[in-house]
Amino acid sequence: MTFKLGLAQATEQVELAAAAGVDLLVFPEDFMPSPEQAEPLDGPFVHAAREAAHANGIWMVFTTFETNPAGGPPFNTAVVVDDAGEVRGTYRKCHLYDAHGVLESDRSTPGDELCRPIRTPFCTLGIGICYDLRFPEVARRLAIAGCDVLLFPAAWHDGPRKIEHWRTLLAARAIENECFVTGVCHAGERYVGQSFAFGPLGEELASGSGLLTCDVDLTAVASARDAMPVFDHRRPELYA
Repeated sequence: MTFKLGLAQATEQVELAAAAGVDLLVFPEDFMPSPEQAEPLDGPFVHAAREAAHANGIWMVFTTFETNPAGGPPFNTAVVVDDAGEVRGTYRKCHLYDAHGVLESDRSTPGDELCRPIRTPFCTLGIGICYDLRFPEVARRLAIAGCDVLLFPAAWHDGPRKIEHWRTLLAARAIENECFVTGVCHAGERYVGQSFAFGPLGEELASGSGLLTCDVDLTAVASARDAMPVFDHRRPELYA
């Protein structure tokens, strides 16, 4: 029942986004509500999401609990689907949130590879999931690999100063990598429930809950990097 309800609600959001002219729709972490519902990526959950993307002519990013072929807990996997309903990329969450009494490692297995750049007609995507945001190496590696838009679907737990951490870290990743960074947060009771989008200079482009939209102009990435050529000034021989 939860599975079907979640897909019905998601389909409504896909239709609303398509009607609003959205090219790329990003859902928060825990798009599939429970690891007990884990499936392979060719299972009915991903298939239904692919159908919704195709029917509405929209690219989508969502997470699912992917069955672990080794038999352990499932992977928390982000899936990128194009407007024809084809899977264009996946990423398994690498950093698991074992903090503040939460043991994510009890219910999922960490991935062992960062996201590979995903080419779209409008940008090159890089993806991290929630807790990955606290590891700046993830965003930097994606930016070096050519990603100009970084997405962080999340179920960011609420608590003392947690929303400030969420917002500040997203802005910092945008500023230090001179690219667009968006964090899309789950709105359940335990979570901060606020999503944000930042531009390459750290300017806030959108914030709030519900369906948020913003325009992405990739010339802003080039302008920021021309004005402040951080990537030209890197000294990777010192960072090993």
